Amino acid sequence: MSSNGDGTGAVEPLACPTCARKYPLTERFCADCEMPLVYVGRGEEEPITAAHERARKVKPQYLGGELVKVAMGSNLAEAELIQGLLLEEGIPSVQRRTRGFDVPDFLAAGPRDILVPVAAYEISRELLTDTAEHSLEPAAAGERPLRLLVGLLIALAIAAVLVWAISQLAT
Repeated sequence: MSSNGDGTGAVEPLACPTCARKYPLTERFCADCEMPLVYVGRGEEEPITAAHERARKVKPQYLGGELVKVAMGSNLAEAELIQGLLLEEGIPSVQRRTRGFDVPDFLAAGPRDILVPVAAYEISRELLTDTAEHSLEPAAAGERPLRLLVGLLIALAIAAVLVWAISQLAT
């Protein structure tokens, strides 16, 4: 750990990875480079907490404005997946239980809204839309009932053939 060199002896354990300027623990980004600060002398050690590690990935240009809904997850796991996708691009997000869903908060079930700052809304929508387009395409909504109908008709035809064959063998 180092001191700031002005005689106050204040400890400044954070530094900018680009310009090496030292900062106290109260800072998160370099004033010159706008890079997330890192701990001095920690080497390959693990971050203090998981929340600390996530905060270090956030890009400062996405921090401005009120929170707005950008996506919705149908359960906790899906909401965390969406948040992970956003965080990989440096976009901060929070999740909240979708209004009107009557399940205790400690359960993982139930839909959740994903909220991002207004400054990150457009890039978030583009990222999530791009990700959805590259995922496997599910059957179109109109194809599902048709597939079900065809499957039922085939099953009915097979059942009719079996009944006929059994009746022929019995006689």
